[in-house]
Amino acid sequence: MLVGWAIWITGLPGSGKSTIANELSKKLKKLSIPFQLLSIEMIRKVLTPNPSYTEEERKMVYAALVFIAELLTRNGVNVIIDATGNKRAYRDKARKRIKKFMEVYIKCPLKICMEREMHRKKTYGAPKGIYKKALTGKSLTVPGVGVVYEAPLKPEIIIDSVKLTPKSAAEKILNKIMEKWC
Repeated sequence: MLVGWAIWITGLPGSGKSTIANELSKKLKKLSIPFQLLSIEMIRKVLTPNPSYTEEERKMVYAALVFIAELLTRNGVNVIIDATGNKRAYRDKARKRIKKFMEVYIKCPLKICMEREMHRKKTYGAPKGIYKKALTGKSLTVPGVGVVYEAPLKPEIIIDSVKLTPKSAAEKILNKIMEKWC
């Protein structure tokens, strides 16, 4: 049986992860490359209908995410993971458990992430107004403000979402997929 690949698109909230993941999804569909998009928000809503975003809850949700991605790839399903993954350990666990794994870091200054998040129309299931809550002390769990976001040390791809459009970013990721696995 063929083994699927997994790509973890990581970055601060508002960096463009979901938008880029959705653009990549469109490109893969056009090429008839089967895949499953796994959004951390989708999994979180199943496991914790009223999320608190505590460290303990995050560990559980990310463990489930990695487990699902591992199962899918072992059974030949390609996976796009759309998740902040604020701790390197979450992403490293996926790298250890998934045979064909690639990490894509969406690099974007915190200030721009905050502006984008405040004005975005599509949330892709993510909570809205998180940075405002963090800056006013109503939430201490926002990556980049109340909780540390550990940027990847050696991602396979770094996307500067200030310089690249989501379509160009998706094209760059697709080219790497084709080069490595297709």
